[in-house]
Amino acid sequence: MALDDATAGFLAQMAESGAKPLHEMTPVEARELGGMLRDMYGPGPEVAQRIDETVPVDGGSIGVRLLLPEDPRAVIVYYHGGGWVIGSLDEFETLGRNLVARTGAAVVLVDYRLAPEHRYPTAAEDSWAALRWTVDHLAARGLRLPLIVAGDSAGGNLAAIMAQRAKAEGGPEISLQVLVYPVTDADVDNASYTDPANQLMLSRDSMIWFWDHYAPDAAARARPDASPLRAADLAGLPPAVVLTAEHDVLRDEGEAYAEKLRAAGVPVQSRRFEGQMHGFFTFVNVLPGSAAGLDYVADQVEKHLAGRSQPA
Repeated sequence: MALDDATAGFLAQMAESGAKPLHEMTPVEARELGGMLRDMYGPGPEVAQRIDETVPVDGGSIGVRLLLPEDPRAVIVYYHGGGWVIGSLDEFETLGRNLVARTGAAVVLVDYRLAPEHRYPTAAEDSWAALRWTVDHLAARGLRLPLIVAGDSAGGNLAAIMAQRAKAEGGPEISLQVLVYPVTDADVDNASYTDPANQLMLSRDSMIWFWDHYAPDAAARARPDASPLRAADLAGLPPAVVLTAEHDVLRDEGEAYAEKLRAAGVPVQSRRFEGQMHGFFTFVNVLPGSAAGLDYVADQVEKHLAGRSQPA
C-alpha cells in the first residue's frame, strides 16, 4: 500500500523546506528539527496536574514530567523516541497529554540522557532509575496502580528492555508493555531496512547514524540491553501491545519481536499500520495515522485494565 495522502503531503513540505537528511546533520541540528516539529503538535488536552520532578541517576540527575488525571487508573512510564540522540520532554508532552485523556492513566515522561554525550548503556540505566523512582513515588503517595511501560522507536527499545530487566531482577511488576515501532535489533540489512520504499524521514542511513552515536561498539549492540530481540528467553514477560508501520525500516524487527514474544507464551496484540511511515504515532494533530494509533493503544489499554478487574 502506498503512503497515505497526508503523509505524502507532509514529506513533500519537508522536502521543499530544504532540510538536510538526518544522517547529514550534527546531533545539535537534529535536536533543533525536533523542536520545530513540536510547534506543529499544539498544546494537547488539559490534565489535572503537570509536575516536573528530578530523579537521581549515576553521575547526575534526569528530569521526569508527570501528567495526571483526577483519578488515575494506571500509570504509564513513557520513553520517547529519537534514536537515543534527540527528543525532549517538551516535544512529547502533547502525546503524553493525549495518552492521559484517552486512557485515564497518569503518564510519566522520562528525560533520559542522550548520546553521543552519554552513550550506551546510559539511556537504559536512566530509564531503569526512572521506573524505580516512579514505583517509589507512587508508594509514597499511597497509590498502587497497574504499571505500564511504553515508548516509540528508541523509546520502544527502552520499554522492552525495562520489561526484560524487571523480570530478571524480580520486579517491579509490570502489567503491560506498549511498544510502538520499537528498535529491537541492530541488524540494518534485513528486508525492511533495504526496501527503497522505506527510506523516508527515518532511513537505513539515519539508523546507522543513530547507532553510531549511541553504541559505536558492535559487541555492545548485540547485548539484550541494546537489542532486546537477542535475549535468549522471553518467557514470563508482561503482555505486549506492538505497533509497526508499513513503510518503516524498523518494521521487520518490531514484528519479529512480537512473534518471539508469542512463541515464548507471552500474550501479544499487534497491528501493522498500512500506509504509514516511521514516526506516525507521535505526529499528533499533524497526521491522521497518529489518531488511529492512539485509538488502538487506548483500546488495548482499556481491554487490559478491564481484564485485570475481572474476578479470578
